[in-house]
Amino acid sequence: MLNIFFLGLVSFFSDVSTYMVYPLIPLYLMATFGATPGLIGVIEGIAESLASLLKVFSGYISDRFQKKKSIAFIGYAAGALYKLALIFASTWPGILLARLVDRTGKGIRTAPRDVLISESINADNQGKAFGLHKAMDMLGAAVGILLTYFILNTIDAETTTSGEYKNLFMISVIPALMGLLMFFFIRQKKTQKQEKNREKFWKNLRKVDNQLRFYLFIVFLFTLGNSSNTFLLIKAKSVGFDDAQVILLYFLYNIIASLLAMPFGRLSDKIGRKSLLVPGYLCFSLCYLGFAFSADSKLLIVSFILYGIYTAMIIGVERAFVAELSPPQLKGTMLGLQSTLAGIALLPASVIAGLLWDSFGSAAPFLFGAILSFISAVLLIIFLRR
Repeated sequence: MLNIFFLGLVSFFSDVSTYMVYPLIPLYLMATFGATPGLIGVIEGIAESLASLLKVFSGYISDRFQKKKSIAFIGYAAGALYKLALIFASTWPGILLARLVDRTGKGIRTAPRDVLISESINADNQGKAFGLHKAMDMLGAAVGILLTYFILNTIDAETTTSGEYKNLFMISVIPALMGLLMFFFIRQKKTQKQEKNREKFWKNLRKVDNQLRFYLFIVFLFTLGNSSNTFLLIKAKSVGFDDAQVILLYFLYNIIASLLAMPFGRLSDKIGRKSLLVPGYLCFSLCYLGFAFSADSKLLIVSFILYGIYTAMIIGVERAFVAELSPPQLKGTMLGLQSTLAGIALLPASVIAGLLWDSFGSAAPFLFGAILSFISAVLLIIFLRR
């Protein structure tokens, strides 16, 4: 568990850095560049989807060359460069370029990091391991958001200038560098190399469990309705919350996910992954209905709470599910493929959400997501019975 703890610290500091910035991006785009929800959807969709294409290749390279720690380090280092790119961006295409740097880093690091987690603990505790990592990950996000909230309150969120946003971006580089230092304490499990077998990994795809193949399809379908979290922040802003209050709502979501991620992961070790994936999708459907019909602050707060519960139920459990169903020689590839499929779907998901918002109002993208999530839950019940 010590290896998982230090991997968790890497993610903790990285997310402190990232989430000092992430909730500010849509606010910064609207305040400084006059961006609409549609344009923000395009920016987020392109950044998430194009960079996610790297995840499956990163996983494959990790499987073949067994340099998981080095590859993950490169991915996390890109997060520090992202903050510097934001500082020098003077137009919305510059913000898009910065987001591509950040998401490229995430695409590089996700699969090798997840394999390091999976290989650091026995098969009976995979859910616990991924749950612990996700708890530390989300805790870092919550701390980063809380820091931003206090800073925004200090400088008056209603009159935040472009220069003040950039000062926040500069401060966020510090925890990113602290996360990189944690790699000195991480140990990679030594495995016997089998380059010839891994070189033709596509020939081994027939060994992939049919349940895993179908679940990857469900991941893609579900993500078509799960657009970028920036739309949650824009929704909160449209209901009447100011910038600092929007940040605080996002903190609420992250701290709930952090507190519940490990308990749900351990529960999945006992009752099975699918027993949590189905209610997790249903919880998402319910919380998106809440976002759709939020006309006041109370319902919106409840929706953010439900979103935190959904995240805790799904995010670590689905990675444990993919890891345990993957052939050992394809574990990194399959974990990367799962993230890639979700990332590919996020481009049309965010574009669709932006267009629905601009054309039919703020309820439309959330209703669309709620419907697709419900369908995904039904498909899991019907086709993944055993």
